[in-house]
Amino acid sequence: MTVSVRSFDVVVVGGGAGGMSVAARLRRMDTALRIAVIEPSEYHYYQPAWTLVGGGQYDIARTRRSTRTCLPHGVELVAGRVCGFVPEANSLVVDGGTTFSYRCLVVAAGIELNWEAIQGLSQTLGKNGVTSNYRYDLAPYTWQCIESFSGGRALFTQPPMPIKCAGAPQKILYLAADYFRRKRVSADVRFFTPGPSMFGVPFYAKALARVMQEYDATACFGHRLVKVDGEAKLAYFEVEADGNKSIQIEQFDMLHVVPPQRAPQFIRESALADSAGWLDVDKETMRHVRFANVFGIGDCTSTPNSKTAAAVKNQVPVVATNALAMLKQTGESMRYDGYASCPLTTSAGKVMLAEFCYDGVVTPSFPADPRRPRKFYWWLKQRFLPFLYWNIVIRGRHWPITHRRREFPEALPPIVP
Repeated sequence: MTVSVRSFDVVVVGGGAGGMSVAARLRRMDTALRIAVIEPSEYHYYQPAWTLVGGGQYDIARTRRSTRTCLPHGVELVAGRVCGFVPEANSLVVDGGTTFSYRCLVVAAGIELNWEAIQGLSQTLGKNGVTSNYRYDLAPYTWQCIESFSGGRALFTQPPMPIKCAGAPQKILYLAADYFRRKRVSADVRFFTPGPSMFGVPFYAKALARVMQEYDATACFGHRLVKVDGEAKLAYFEVEADGNKSIQIEQFDMLHVVPPQRAPQFIRESALADSAGWLDVDKETMRHVRFANVFGIGDCTSTPNSKTAAAVKNQVPVVATNALAMLKQTGESMRYDGYASCPLTTSAGKVMLAEFCYDGVVTPSFPADPRRPRKFYWWLKQRFLPFLYWNIVIRGRHWPITHRRREFPEALPPIVP
């Protein structure tokens, strides 16, 4: 049996935000590089806008483009799935049996949505008022659920961390609550999370608790969704208190679910994974801790930053620069500071722009207090950031670093969602 082997300077696993952007940046830095991107999906998605789609503020068709049209000129697209890594031999295997050898490997495989971890969820998604903005085909249904809601209980869930865009589970809650208030629809709005607060960074968590108060919405901490009965409109939560676990059943008229998430299986089961299954990289250089010619970017890595598109944007120059330095055997290197941004849609028209680095250090791009929802940030979220993504980020173009550490009073500013 003949085994097909193909060789490249750089092999990028994944054609999402991280993979596409790194391939484009490397191509701009050195046009002589032979680069391949391995990606099975026919389409490339701008997922940050799916919250806006679910809130009736964005056209779903504008979030999807052909993967091939997003690919940098001179970079080869391999339409396939990685079956396994052989880092000791600088190679990997794609379904169908083809082996790809590389001088440098960049793993940008994203995160796996584990829908089956919640009993009964898959059978009722897209009907019975059960929806999720974490899928392209379901985000429009979220808006249908909100628009047709005539009163009752609207539940919004968040799974255990880590997840991509940790603010997304509550962004849609605020858009829904805002719509209900504008339409004068009586709604019992509740947010269920296994965590102890509304957000992982206390500076923003206090402000978001105030937003919840403004909407008269209820936060239910220490709750993890484990089962859904769509036809009966019942949600089952595992509740942990004082070391004891119990099941709490909640009736709903609308249920927005965010599924548990994990690293892709082909990473979890490989020599590249850490003990938790994530791609084991140095959190500053994005270089693998054991294999010097392997780099990671985005949601699949072990870095303790919030998994957002903004994080990817700031990781791209680090990964591309360090990978090229490794290939050319120079001493140049860049470091990633853990930056992430979460534009929290507090209503249809205002956004709280949460920006922070490793250890929850508050690092806004603007001098104004970031805890105050602003109309300008809504323009950024709805108009500017999609433009930046499609025309700058995934094209590998340079964008300046604008965030920096700033100090603000402990007292909350006026917050009007």
